[in-house]
Amino acid sequence: MKLLILSRNRQLYSTQSLIRAAEIRGHSVAVFDHLMCNILIEKNNPRLMIGMDIMEKFDAVIPRIGASATQYGASIVRQFEFMGTFVSVTSDSLLKARDKLHCLQILSANGIDVPKTGITAGDQNIASVQDYITKDRSVIKLIASTQGLGVILSQSKNQGVSIVEGFHRVGQDVLIQEFIHDAKGSDIRAFVVDGEIVGAMKRQAVEGEFRSNIHRGASSEIIELTKEEKNIAIQSTRILGLHIAGVDILRSERGPLVLEVNASPGLEGIEGTTRVDIAGKIIEFIEKKLK
Repeated sequence: MKLLILSRNRQLYSTQSLIRAAEIRGHSVAVFDHLMCNILIEKNNPRLMIGMDIMEKFDAVIPRIGASATQYGASIVRQFEFMGTFVSVTSDSLLKARDKLHCLQILSANGIDVPKTGITAGDQNIASVQDYITKDRSVIKLIASTQGLGVILSQSKNQGVSIVEGFHRVGQDVLIQEFIHDAKGSDIRAFVVDGEIVGAMKRQAVEGEFRSNIHRGASSEIIELTKEEKNIAIQSTRILGLHIAGVDILRSERGPLVLEVNASPGLEGIEGTTRVDIAGKIIEFIEKKLK
């Protein structure tokens, strides 16, 4: 197969892992920066350019679209879809998962339990919305935050109101979310490929930190998921139309809660922790789809 990876940086661990997995299986791999791709639109002739040249045809595309380039990256993926090229993550699914508000609305409406969450566009209603969410600490987060950036723990109602007001002043809408005490600074990342859990790890925040992102110094260990956790992770990816995803789960007294679903999950943490060739599982999924 001729594979294309859309990635801003060829040297990133996840990109390199996918290249190795593909080449070991005898496939050729190109890596293009999606921000260097150009879209050509005309009747019945969707095309793409890379730089100044018309892009060659590929059998499949693996999008690795970061939060800073979501909209344009999704447009490039959509153009490949119109060209009839198989994409491992569709533009629609990418956009649904990347927007935290949209993602939680879809999941909760389809019976997936999530942390109680609210949003308001007006300062006058912040306190009322927060009262419905929690009487205690709350988590304030940007709608498109990643790796723990743009996520703040509020210690009180008044502090939460002030934080949201501050974001509103700079034109940012934010989510107000209940703080799950039971999680004790940890979460679970379940990695799903083609409806199957291929790896899972528990991430534990460092002392004094509530964000359990590996990029913020959290530790990780292999974990055995419960049947309910497996089901909720797989169901979440199916609801969003994702074949490849990292599902983040919090353990609480009322059961597992889906915190978010990542449509472009990193491979370094999960492969390093589980010692599973996750990239290989992704390539095998694409092989299966193109048979």
